[in-house]
Amino acid sequence: MGTIPARALYMTALEITKSSVGTATVRLGCSDTTATAIANAAAGLSSAMAAQLVWTPIDVVSQRLMVQDCNASSIKSSKNMIPCSSPCRYVNGIDGFRKILNADGPRGLYRGFGISILTYAPSNAVWWASYSVAHRLVWGCIGCYANKKDENAVNGGGGCGYTPISKEMVAVQGVCAAMASGVSAMITMPLDTIKTRLQVLDGEENGRTRPLTVMQTVKNLVKEGGFAACYRGLGPRWVSMAMSATTMITTYEFLKRLSAKNRESLTS
Repeated sequence: MGTIPARALYMTALEITKSSVGTATVRLGCSDTTATAIANAAAGLSSAMAAQLVWTPIDVVSQRLMVQDCNASSIKSSKNMIPCSSPCRYVNGIDGFRKILNADGPRGLYRGFGISILTYAPSNAVWWASYSVAHRLVWGCIGCYANKKDENAVNGGGGCGYTPISKEMVAVQGVCAAMASGVSAMITMPLDTIKTRLQVLDGEENGRTRPLTVMQTVKNLVKEGGFAACYRGLGPRWVSMAMSATTMITTYEFLKRLSAKNRESLTS
């Protein structure tokens, strides 16, 4: 339910920002590689901020559904753990959306919106910048290798005289997406851990539960396992990001190529 409108906002902001910033950086005298990296980083930043208008409510509901069966009594008995955010039992996503809205209003659905922006905006900026750099490096290596094998290829390397087939393009996009996901996950994992805890956990004070602050969440994490606690689940997050990014980028690039071909056929 959240993917279609969120991706529509994401891609719209991505293309508009990439085009505008790319043109501006070239006019400022930046090289093509630098201009592409800057444009991709700025586009990732703006697109993530736009998409969070839809993603945050969906994220809150999905996180609540994932942790709703935790045993509150056993958690309270542990000094290092804090109780679950809501005692409500959610039947499904729609029921969770309705109950959160009735209990906490729109503010409940946008719980953690600020930290989500601080998490996903830098994450997307790093991802798109890393992807553009990895994309150029991988194609450069493949082009140089192909030119060395082909005696009739144009000298000079850098992919000159080499025309990739569609399968190779998809494979390279997948590899670059996985590489960019690893870089992004390593840099932004602590923020994502804090964001998730803010959305699903509450603190207890004088017998009453209330939302935790960012500093309280950080202190709880440090007590549980030091700085390493912020990187719990790094492997699964990397895999999740890589799978999602690979699916997104291959579909995105395919639709761009298809649109370009359609435009050429209409104008010819």
